[in-house]
Amino acid sequence: MTISIIAAIGRNNEAGKNGGLLCHLPVDLRHFKEITSGHPVVMGRKTFESLPQGPLPNRRNMVVSRNTGLKIRGAEVYPSLDATFLKSMDENEVFIIGGGTIYEQTLPIANKLYLTKIHADFPEADVFFPQMNFSQWRETSRETFPADGKNPYPFSFLEYERL
Repeated sequence: MTISIIAAIGRNNEAGKNGGLLCHLPVDLRHFKEITSGHPVVMGRKTFESLPQGPLPNRRNMVVSRNTGLKIRGAEVYPSLDATFLKSMDENEVFIIGGGTIYEQTLPIANKLYLTKIHADFPEADVFFPQMNFSQWRETSRETFPADGKNPYPFSFLEYERL
């Protein structure tokens, strides 16, 4: 099983604010959907609660929560990342989609990273992506986009594989 992290982050590793995304980038949302469709997505409870329309369609929604009595329609709830990974061992690729604590716990074991680097600062951010040691990763893909009428900031899609 490949453990992949997917995140949109600002220039200073900002990853979220007020329980939501940093900004609205329609191209990034489409990119996220294309990459994760058909695969399990693993997230913390707060990230799940931030999804505007509930469980993500065409994906196995796996939520990590310490609340062992928590039941969520359309999602599987597990008490730990270990339990989540045990229940997804037969999957080809599992995507970690947040939040900050889940990213921090999985970065040391992840095999791949799909990062959308937003070329802007977000001083109001309250969730951050963990610092990376780039000497452990090889960049395999980069595509850069300018800001436009629908996407208010320039950004890049970056892919990395662990060395």
